[in-house]
Amino acid sequence: MIISCPHCRKRYNIPEDVLQKISEKAVFACPACKGSIHVSLTIQAAAAPLQPSPEPQPPPAGTPLKERLAQGLNSLPPMPQAMDHVRGLMADGKVRPADVAHILEQDPAVAPVVLRLTSMSLYGDTQSVGSIQQAVGTLGMKTLNEFIMLACAAQLLGRELKGYGLQAGDLWRHSLAVAYCARALAARISPALAEEAFSAGLFHDCGKLLLDSCVEERKAAFWSAINEEKQSFLDAEREILGFDHPQVAADMCVKWRLPKRQVVAIALHHTPSRFVYNDLATVLHAADATSMMSGIGAGIDGLLYTIDEKAMGSLNLDGETIGVLMADAAGYVKRVTACF
Repeated sequence: MIISCPHCRKRYNIPEDVLQKISEKAVFACPACKGSIHVSLTIQAAAAPLQPSPEPQPPPAGTPLKERLAQGLNSLPPMPQAMDHVRGLMADGKVRPADVAHILEQDPAVAPVVLRLTSMSLYGDTQSVGSIQQAVGTLGMKTLNEFIMLACAAQLLGRELKGYGLQAGDLWRHSLAVAYCARALAARISPALAEEAFSAGLFHDCGKLLLDSCVEERKAAFWSAINEEKQSFLDAEREILGFDHPQVAADMCVKWRLPKRQVVAIALHHTPSRFVYNDLATVLHAADATSMMSGIGAGIDGLLYTIDEKAMGSLNLDGETIGVLMADAAGYVKRVTACF
């Protein structure tokens, strides 16, 4: 569905399945002029995942829920070995292509994806590069690291999240879009920040993986908070669960040994202006907001997104820049997902 801002006339594409998951009316801020866009929706009862359930609800948030989250963190699957090993080699500053090739050849899940991504980047198809040695010998280390990261992240982010209204692959596509936008925005203000921004963008919403079942079990409470009390989804998480998905994502990224700078930015990506200015968190927020407005992998919280005006203003983004970024991100997501 194409929606136009009544103030600046910018147009945005919002998928119908996302609109059907919201109640009769929705309001969000135009990323170009910051004006309010009011959308009237017709909703079918069967299409709304957050309709009140007649089944008894679980106990309110408290110690049992915190214990459940702690158990989830303790049983969190490790980062795929290929990414962990390559990250260690690159941190040492002594990485050799032969070492990376050896690591990839030992990982039957990651290696084929890296081959297809290499083929797509060089030849526009998924079959022209036939060996890991050829891929490693052709790519620069920065691009190779990106492809390994993509192959590993896809294993973690691809499943369905019913509580958030995300079908299988939606979170993965949204994460790709945010990673792309974050790197592009970071390059505008600090090129040295670009690759960190890409990595943080990939994992910024991973907290939804652990919270999804908790949200699904409390559908009625979330429905009431969002549609009757007009809370943002993030505020509803805090009120109903006692914590939010950026906090949980940061805890998960600590377990996965992401750099502290990225962990902090992920924790602040919805509220970058709440504390001292954080350039990476600001970039991540702008990338997330831009991706949400494009409708790429947006779930139930996509049209209930609160934009940090101060953070967006600090990047001096105009409507044309955001529009180009949205189009480029969509193209990137399409190319990458064709390789999986």
